[in-house]
Amino acid sequence: MDFAKENRTIIIGGERVAPGENKLLKISIDRLPTGTLIDIPVYVFNSKNPGPTLLVQAGLHGDEINGIEIVRRMLADKLYTIDKGAIVAVPILNIFGFIHFSRDVPDGKDVNRSFPGTRKGSMASRIAYHYLNEIMHQIDVAIDLHTGGNQRHNFPQIRYTHEDGLSAKLASIFNAPFTFSSKLIKGSFRNAAYLMNKPTIVFEAGESMRFDDFSIAAGIDGILRILRYFDMVKKSNEDYGGLKKTIYLGKRRWLRAPTAGMFIPKVLNGTQMQKGAILGLVSDIYGKKTKLIKAPDDGYIICINHQAVVNQGDALFHVGVALV
Repeated sequence: MDFAKENRTIIIGGERVAPGENKLLKISIDRLPTGTLIDIPVYVFNSKNPGPTLLVQAGLHGDEINGIEIVRRMLADKLYTIDKGAIVAVPILNIFGFIHFSRDVPDGKDVNRSFPGTRKGSMASRIAYHYLNEIMHQIDVAIDLHTGGNQRHNFPQIRYTHEDGLSAKLASIFNAPFTFSSKLIKGSFRNAAYLMNKPTIVFEAGESMRFDDFSIAAGIDGILRILRYFDMVKKSNEDYGGLKKTIYLGKRRWLRAPTAGMFIPKVLNGTQMQKGAILGLVSDIYGKKTKLIKAPDDGYIICINHQAVVNQGDALFHVGVALV
């Protein structure tokens, strides 16, 4: 990857962050009905030495708090102290969703289906528009932190764009427990970044509105590996040896509830499964009728739905087959 030979001044919200400076900036988005101004907080760490500009963002969906905590802990522990390049760290992109404990903004729209957005569109569209125009042209690569929604717990995993070899490289460096390519979705941040030639990976881990320390630690470790790869922070003896390699997945599918009832998983998330093994069951409330959910192939469980009462067709397990 080729980067600028000297660090640039980063300008966000009309404020400048010169090489050697660190600042907390804000992007003004909208007002609440009470008149309270809503801003997106943006931390910029701009070193004096040339290197990549990395965007680390979380809270694109307001209820996905594991990513928010990853950014917060790295801020609190001063892990964005860098020797080269620059970091743009956004702990909460969707402020409206966050304060309402919601995935979406108050009008029900998903910001992550609203890119590139418009200046005079819906709230979600305006958030996407201002964010893209203030930040994206100034960065080189991006890490988008997400969490499973609707009580679905994602085992830590990285998703990259098959058509973008640089995002595949970033995914390999991040080295989450599971890695796979996924299709670009129209209106998503990753799709917008791809169209702007900004290599982007998506880290999915944990479930909405619930902290998961294993997922948070995996996210921090992955970000630090990317910083070390680009020589943005110093390497140490801890960076080498004994690191379990990511498992690349090919074919993936959701296993759905065969009937309505009480859902009881019988396996742990992230574990290996054998074809025909019982993964869980759905039973009626009287204990008279039970339907088993069996593994369709040899592979791995990468997400479990923690909803105890389910309807027929609800997604229960996300499973994948390892690439040979």
